[in-house]
Amino acid sequence: MEQLVLDLADRVEAVPGHPLRDCWCEPGMLVRTVRSLAAVVVRIFLHLYGRFTIVGRENLPVDRSFILVANHASHLDTLCLLSALRIRQLHRAFPVAASEYFCVNSLLALLAKLFVNVLPFDRQFGCWHSLSLCARMLQERSGTILVLFPEGTRTGGIEPGKFKPGVGLLASGRDVPVVPCHLAGTHAALPKGAWFPRPSRIRLTIGVPRVYAHLSATKESSRHISRELRESVMSLGRINREVA
Repeated sequence: MEQLVLDLADRVEAVPGHPLRDCWCEPGMLVRTVRSLAAVVVRIFLHLYGRFTIVGRENLPVDRSFILVANHASHLDTLCLLSALRIRQLHRAFPVAASEYFCVNSLLALLAKLFVNVLPFDRQFGCWHSLSLCARMLQERSGTILVLFPEGTRTGGIEPGKFKPGVGLLASGRDVPVVPCHLAGTHAALPKGAWFPRPSRIRLTIGVPRVYAHLSATKESSRHISRELRESVMSLGRINREVA
């Protein structure tokens, strides 16, 4: 299965105009400057307006590729997770998002790419192709950071929904740390349908990285990893509620 994933990545790279091909290109100085300045503004806003706090930042791997996974309740989630990274890491950090949502027109696609470096999943090419390129980036581009919300959609419940097995497929059989995270307060700050955040305390708790190199890349392993990561995120959520 791992070889199939890498073979599909080659096909993606060969498709002219495929939006994921741009992820292989290093951003220019102008893009890096604009993205870095925007990140600083976002961090100041989150800390002053959202009383944003981060617990466990020391658990983030340094100078290597890894995957961030978290519960998903708001569009603020991506900004919060990116705010936990060093500024210099942002240019190789890729929040995974559905292209039909964030790239519905050229302007929105440009802004999403410029400010948060969105990695679009284009369903017309199939999720397999998108996952395959993610795997290739983790394997061949040192320092790649994937930001994933395995639920696949925003949920407002206390506990996250079922995690899809894609993250398990990326993690199994690879020496790539997966860092579970829990976000509290983002749904209250910016629920579905809202256009501007409300003043609300936001807390990001970052757990201990997990590596699944010992597991073969099978469907069973992928499901097992996804279940285990969901349990880790839920455990961090219980800690968040205890200190709230």
